[in-house]
Amino acid sequence: MSVYNQPRKRVIVLIITGFALLFVARLMYLQLIETKYVRLADANAVTRKTVYPGRGIVFDRKNRSILGNEVLYDLVVIPAAVKKIDTAYLCNILQIDTAEFKLRIADAVKKNGRMRSSVFAGMLSPDTYSRLQESMYLFQSGFELVPRQVRSYPYKAAANILGYIGEVSPDMLKMKAYGDYESGDYIGLTGLEKQYEKILMGQRGTQYIIKDNLNRPQGALANGEFDTAAIAGKNLRLSLDIELQLLGERLMRNKIGSIVAIDPQSGGILAMVSGPVFDPNLLTGSRRTKNAGRLFTDPTEPFLNRGIQATYQPGSSMKPLTALVALDEGLITPDFGYPCHGAYNACGHIVKCLHSDAGHASNLRVAMAHSCNSYFIHLYRLEVDSYKWGGVKKGHAKWKEYMTQFGLGHKLGIDIPGESAGVVADTAVLNRMYRGAWNSCSELYVGMGQGQVATTPLQMANAMCLIANRGYYYLPHLVESIDNDSSGILQKFKEKHAVGHVSDTAYRSVIYGMEDVVEHGTGRGARIEGIAVCGKTGTAENRGRVNGKVVDLPDHSVFVAFAPRDNPRIAVAVIVENAGMGSTFAVPIANLIMEKYLHDTLPVSKLPVMKRMLETTTIPLAKLEVSKIDSLNNTTGALTTGQILKQYFH
Repeated sequence: MSVYNQPRKRVIVLIITGFALLFVARLMYLQLIETKYVRLADANAVTRKTVYPGRGIVFDRKNRSILGNEVLYDLVVIPAAVKKIDTAYLCNILQIDTAEFKLRIADAVKKNGRMRSSVFAGMLSPDTYSRLQESMYLFQSGFELVPRQVRSYPYKAAANILGYIGEVSPDMLKMKAYGDYESGDYIGLTGLEKQYEKILMGQRGTQYIIKDNLNRPQGALANGEFDTAAIAGKNLRLSLDIELQLLGERLMRNKIGSIVAIDPQSGGILAMVSGPVFDPNLLTGSRRTKNAGRLFTDPTEPFLNRGIQATYQPGSSMKPLTALVALDEGLITPDFGYPCHGAYNACGHIVKCLHSDAGHASNLRVAMAHSCNSYFIHLYRLEVDSYKWGGVKKGHAKWKEYMTQFGLGHKLGIDIPGESAGVVADTAVLNRMYRGAWNSCSELYVGMGQGQVATTPLQMANAMCLIANRGYYYLPHLVESIDNDSSGILQKFKEKHAVGHVSDTAYRSVIYGMEDVVEHGTGRGARIEGIAVCGKTGTAENRGRVNGKVVDLPDHSVFVAFAPRDNPRIAVAVIVENAGMGSTFAVPIANLIMEKYLHDTLPVSKLPVMKRMLETTTIPLAKLEVSKIDSLNNTTGALTTGQILKQYFH
């Protein structure tokens, strides 16, 4: 053997010997000194118990808890430990049969194996829990009652905003994104619960319990040395005013539509109502799954958050935006008038107006107050046909650019999931529709909020913030702050979004025109004593399918507004489906919302209109006849009209 190989051989021997000594030393440490793993490995004597944290609490703008926690109990099972129990008696308490018992045991084994705990009966009703607690000594071999904090909604409101939680599914657990979750964990599925899941969820804790040979708990292992404490989730502080939200939900009873109210000074959502409303407590407890199924299949679609997910043609509520573009481009002055005699027919289309008397469109303010269709159709055509653009296609592209800056045709970025982008047709869409051959007459309806434009109520309320602030808005949001959080995730909601170079003069002209709408125009029902209210009514055309045919359906009632005119504190958008003109339902509802927020009370003079709003149903009969919303809400103690009126009018 070469002399060069001898040193190499010694080095290899030394390395192997070193690793062997380290391995032996580690084994001696674990077996003779460190007893933790010995004790934890004693599966016959020690049970690992998960301690679920309390989810973060949600508070409204006045620090009222609107989403909290209460304790319910799950009956959990370790299949391998189930021995010699009175199965029939347990089935009787749980109101299941023996076949269901065996099926649940099999499901538990499939999900978590024979040696790990699984939920056998979740979120027990108080009555079932009481009966089980009295008899648990009969079922201690394999079964245990485990406390579980579940969500509670003390105001029975804001279901579509707050959202709800549910058990993480097996499919979720297979996904990398849910690697922090275990079977039996609950997760936010909608609304704020989903958007802020990582903040609200907290951190699980663990307890190790010693049991005797009869499976009876004897105390904590090593006096709790190996236990880890559960850490509660962080709390959210909202811009929402729960009293305003409650009023809005009551006004939308038996109606389909939405109310969105925003603080223009911050972009904070004050109220977001989606009708028909439902009590979020229906989605907690043992009847959650059954109630959720009924809500999902209800023809009124209560799970659809119409404030951010439904899109509507804005109708005449869009006319202030049309006016802003014309003023900013210098195409008109506030004194510009149009000789309307009751209809617009310059393009071969006859578009009627509400008025035919001479002078009802003699200038911008008058045309706005009378909501003259001809006037605003003409403005749109001026905007896209202006010679400076060099063609209608470039003109329409410029018009769309304005609408984008105004917050239409794209998601605003509110902090709950599911927001719709709405529709503002660009030139590519129009080219496809008209095969490239179109002009300003083709889509003249967009000047009055019809045609290829659709907006969410959130977008229209935000547009009112833009006008109220004379050229800027903050991204609409619900969460103002998070307790003990320094991540900066809310910073984007603190930044101003300025809109181009639209002049203050243009905004002032539109604002005073909107004030005229309320003072002596189509929105007179929105007047508030001592406060200058600016608004715009709308009647949105509504087409749908009936028996496979596209037909005209009852119009939607629309109203957008802000108040006061100077230093505005609230901007609101209201849409009530199938309710006719804006003045019939949207105006009085918006008026009650603004009055309540600005004065913190409602005058007795508003009692008749409040009563009419509460008692009138606008849901189409075909849907109303099969809807279960009322019966579901009544199971949690819905108030009568008289009880509601007493709360606001003493």
